[in-house]
Amino acid sequence: MLIFIRNSNEPGMLRKVNGILKRAGRWVIGISGIVMLLFVLLSFTDLPYHAYHRLGVSVKPLRGAPDLIVLLGGGGMPSPDGLIRCYYAAGAAADYPLAPVVIALPANEDGSMRQLDLMARELVLKGVDSSRIGYEPEGHNTRSQAEYIAKHFIGDHRKPVALIVTSPDHMYRAARVFEKLGFDARGMPAFEKPVDEKMAKEKAKDGSGRVRSVSLRYNMWSYMNYELLVVREYLAISYYKLKGWI
Repeated sequence: MLIFIRNSNEPGMLRKVNGILKRAGRWVIGISGIVMLLFVLLSFTDLPYHAYHRLGVSVKPLRGAPDLIVLLGGGGMPSPDGLIRCYYAAGAAADYPLAPVVIALPANEDGSMRQLDLMARELVLKGVDSSRIGYEPEGHNTRSQAEYIAKHFIGDHRKPVALIVTSPDHMYRAARVFEKLGFDARGMPAFEKPVDEKMAKEKAKDGSGRVRSVSLRYNMWSYMNYELLVVREYLAISYYKLKGWI
């Protein structure tokens, strides 16, 4: 026969636990509210863009011709990110016609190379000779992509110059990863074309007071996006440092 003995202190303990949980919940809600308010307020300043821009220009500038051009695929194709990276990579290929171009992008789960083929096709449309284009489809992150590329391009006692084309927020981490593996990493961040401030603020000539360019209306949302990108990237940088990859 089982005998259950009721703990006489149970109701008091439950009240204490509930009180602690309620206080913790209020703290979490309060801190979250402060963070969100700060997030919104920062979007009305230039700080998010400067933080984003700093990540992009934190790599040594290129001096002389690179030994290879590394196009990090990002979101693949078709995507705005993939297109702008191809645009910059094609420009670099035109400036340095002897450097091979390596597209680093994981193959699809079924082994399909379609995404890499689409990026290569975009480069060819922009004037890059297809014989210069190579693929790195095996790496699943920046570190493993750099490792596979290093196997083919790093010889004995040599530090090849790699011109890395990627998004500005990703540039710092990507360059440090390649440097860790023996490359002399240089960067070409794929910045979007900035909106002209004068055009954004210029009023229509019909006297309606309307802003001619709607870009200013969405400036806050763009800066919020920069904030998200920067926060996410600094978390990734912290993880890579903990792993010893940069």
